[in-house]
Amino acid sequence: MLDVKLFSGSKSKYLATQISDHYGDELGSIEVKKFSDGEMQTIINESVRGSYVFFIQSTFAPADNLLEMLLMIDSAKRASAGYITAVIPYFGYARQDRKDKPRVPISAKLIADLIQAAGANRIMTMDFHADQIQGFFDIPVDHLKSEAIFIPFLKDRNLDNVIFASPDVGGVKRARNFAKYFERDLVICDKERRIANEVANITVIGEVKGKDVIMVDDICDTAGTLCKAAEALVAKGAKSVSALCTHPVLSGKAYENIENSQLTELIVSDTIPLKKSLKKITVLSCSKLFARAIRNTHEYKSIAALFVD
Repeated sequence: MLDVKLFSGSKSKYLATQISDHYGDELGSIEVKKFSDGEMQTIINESVRGSYVFFIQSTFAPADNLLEMLLMIDSAKRASAGYITAVIPYFGYARQDRKDKPRVPISAKLIADLIQAAGANRIMTMDFHADQIQGFFDIPVDHLKSEAIFIPFLKDRNLDNVIFASPDVGGVKRARNFAKYFERDLVICDKERRIANEVANITVIGEVKGKDVIMVDDICDTAGTLCKAAEALVAKGAKSVSALCTHPVLSGKAYENIENSQLTELIVSDTIPLKKSLKKITVLSCSKLFARAIRNTHEYKSIAALFVD
């Protein structure tokens, strides 16, 4: 069996360190040098010849994080690594997964092609924006589910008065999984968006009066959708509104929006580091899940065994 070596990109070291601790091995030595114009060079400071190499890096903004991942993969490929896995907890550019209007890119497909062209043999990620993005790759994809960390957390809470909600029509399947698991009702918030990152109107489909509502989403960017949906749910008589969100992008006025919203709590994972802390935001670590997935991959064990039944 090939030796395992874990490496971290510069912006995901906080998470990679936790993953390596759970895995029981130290991170390998890698450095990123920059020329005066900002051009990067990745240098692996130890042999990876014949090794099973895992590079851990979320590809959130800026685009340098994605480029750094590509350069690390290329470095390992040219150093004769035995097998290269790109561990990308948050897969950036996944929101552009189809042509929804003329003359726009399918960015998720382009990123998939770049990662494969760089030399990755496998991808490991969590909660693609759309499940079908797996089909953009011609190499194995381990698509982990955030339910594995959110459901155990919710089990410790009183859910007698809870119903689940999707903040938009596109996330119904995601919210339904939670409603089905906990045998609770599901409501849908139908949003009208005229321009990107700005919600014009939300209609609540379902009865929420007197209920504690938990919304489920994969990406929280400006938090506009979640906050507008929370406002609409409270207006319909919801007792309280909280939210689960896998990837806390939290750009623009997101923190201000959350602080001033009807949301009582936003529960997120640590695929992306928070820019600052808020009392309303609770962070759950996905490090143990990724450590187990890395071990199962290396030992040729089932990844499906990590999912919540």
